[in-house]
Amino acid sequence: MAPAPTSTFTPEAPPAIIPNASSRSDGFSPGAIIGIVIAIICLLLAVPLIAICLRRYEKTRLRETPKSPESSNISLRSVQEHHSLSSILVTKELSRSSIRMERVDSGIKRPDEIYENGRERERGWSCTEVRVPRKYSFHVLFKMFNMQIALPTLLLAPAVLAATKGAGDVWTHSPRYDYIIVGGGTSGLVVANRLSEDYNVSVAVIEAGGVELYNPNITDTSKYGNAFSTSVDWQYESVPQTFAGNASQVLRAGKALGGTSNINGMTYLRAEAAQIDAWQQIGNAGWDWESLMPYYKKSEYIQQPRESQLLRGASMDLKTHGTTGPLAVGWTNNMMGEEVMSSINQTFDTLGVPFNEEPNAGAMRGLTVFPKTIERADNVREDAGRAYYWPVSKRPNLDIYLESFVEKMIWHPESENRDAKRTASGVVFSGLNGTSTTILANREVILSAGSLRSPLLLEQSGVGNPSILQEHNIDVVVDLPFVGENLQDQTTTDMFYTNNNSTNFTGLAGYAAYFNVDDVFESDLAAFNASIASALKQYAGRTANASGIIDSSVTEKLFRIQYDLIFKNKIPISEIIVSPAATGPITIEYWGLLPFSRGSIHINSTNASAPANINPNYFMLDYDIRQQIATAKMARKFANTAPFSNALSSETTPGLDVVPTNASDAVWEKWLKSTYRSNFHYISTAAMMPRELGGVVDSNLTVYGTSNVRVVDASVIPFQVCGHLTSTLYAVAEKAADMIKARYE
Repeated sequence: MAPAPTSTFTPEAPPAIIPNASSRSDGFSPGAIIGIVIAIICLLLAVPLIAICLRRYEKTRLRETPKSPESSNISLRSVQEHHSLSSILVTKELSRSSIRMERVDSGIKRPDEIYENGRERERGWSCTEVRVPRKYSFHVLFKMFNMQIALPTLLLAPAVLAATKGAGDVWTHSPRYDYIIVGGGTSGLVVANRLSEDYNVSVAVIEAGGVELYNPNITDTSKYGNAFSTSVDWQYESVPQTFAGNASQVLRAGKALGGTSNINGMTYLRAEAAQIDAWQQIGNAGWDWESLMPYYKKSEYIQQPRESQLLRGASMDLKTHGTTGPLAVGWTNNMMGEEVMSSINQTFDTLGVPFNEEPNAGAMRGLTVFPKTIERADNVREDAGRAYYWPVSKRPNLDIYLESFVEKMIWHPESENRDAKRTASGVVFSGLNGTSTTILANREVILSAGSLRSPLLLEQSGVGNPSILQEHNIDVVVDLPFVGENLQDQTTTDMFYTNNNSTNFTGLAGYAAYFNVDDVFESDLAAFNASIASALKQYAGRTANASGIIDSSVTEKLFRIQYDLIFKNKIPISEIIVSPAATGPITIEYWGLLPFSRGSIHINSTNASAPANINPNYFMLDYDIRQQIATAKMARKFANTAPFSNALSSETTPGLDVVPTNASDAVWEKWLKSTYRSNFHYISTAAMMPRELGGVVDSNLTVYGTSNVRVVDASVIPFQVCGHLTSTLYAVAEKAADMIKARYE
């Protein structure tokens, strides 16, 4: 029997759910048929009585129920005794008590210490008043209503239970929710929070990882990278990269409540206005910079910089930021000193790159001391769990299944007509012991598992390219060949320098510089522009050939939009992050922001947990390596320009013995392809585009060919953004939540 979470609500009008072929009974016995007939008669007699009860109950509730109902206290032991859970269910006080038991004396406040002392009010949390309670029990009826009404209803119950027992037990007893969200990460927790603001709906989140609220490798803002290759990192692996040294790449993504927001660099930098406008340009109505900006602000709680932080480079325009959102954004308390900022700023200014006081307003070119997703008071990482889940963890209509791996969606059989859109009935997932569990959705299934997981769930559920599905004997539910295609990622390289100890580099750094094509190619710009313009058709053809399903004319249209953003709108194409350190090397990290190469991700097996076929096709198109070479030269030029160069002794990576001062592009290319890594900014594997352009979801984020399946994560973003993904993902998820709510108003 499937576990029945204590806060699961009985739906007012659940759809008729039929088990899939593997679970469906061959038929009903004569006794079961008679029982069902009796049950129907009993229900017809009981409905008027129940209706009277509920009307009277609501009147009583409206007089007595507070606006923010408190959840019941549940112990870990009681849940284990009463439910054979194949997963860990975080619900109400269970989540808090279990974490409290695991807590070490880390100096970090507990969730109840943080959120019950005014912060929740400060950030403007609210919920809709309960209008109709969704969970009733007979003891409540006895207590609140006349026995003459409650007793007949009680007497009818055995007949109803007898009639339904044995007729599809898994489905009868499976928990039901209005919304099921697959993935409790950066996007999923935003949607869960906003949907559960309405206490009349129930929300379930299924997360493959656990709770890492007190893991210092995550919470400590100085320990970026320490969580890599641990249990909180999926550690996906690409296939050998044909165009990039033939080596595989480790592709990191967060596996914990909060997702990749637990292990990323915490950078809060948005995007260029023109590139968000391009989303609407390709047919996504309502998706432009002006429309998305309110959602950037809605998600954000900016912690304005103190005077000492302003002196060290922190800057902002308050009207660009949100002040009441859930996500804490700000600058660390231990920023590097003024002399470091002055040195870096003067050096970039010498190279013609200005200081940008507000890179989050839609124009990013220039140097900035960027804000981060941190809680300044405690100086800890602000991941999606800390921002969006823990403040509302007492909501009785929000359940979190932890350490639970979703295998597939299941479909409503009445939507099997190929001319009709298919309706998802729920999902099947497994816990640590491998036992499969089914939960059902009254309204929608929302995939927020990330760019390297959501498309695989679609394919495992029969949505995708028929040739791939049939290869694995998966029935085609929706013919949608672009699922898993259009994968885009950036490539990163590091240069290292020794510190001559002439400058005090104590503290944390946050210096990022953005360069447009003029800055990067300088006198070579005209020739580079002409060569790329003439190569677009060839790029489209190579991409189409590599994919096997994408039409080259469609790809060329999309490439021309990206070309215009680079060469006409002059949005940034490169980023350099300067990371000095008091001990150890000084790091200069750089990458291209807008690669043209496109890859794919597809299932390798019907086993949902089996490794996927991930092929980003790094450097398949020569724009990408030419741009990376030019950016590498610029990074070295910065390191050799005063005053910052005065703090450096020598270059250790790559070193002049490997890449000499006047090295050819071929030498640079060889070194770059042997040392690059993924930037972990994967997007577009379920792209929000018109279907004829290769889209998987429409502008409402609904999967084509379905009526109630949405994707809300980085896989819907059609083009790379210049900023780091996190801020844009929060905004997209906030907008998605409003769109979902609007459908049911």
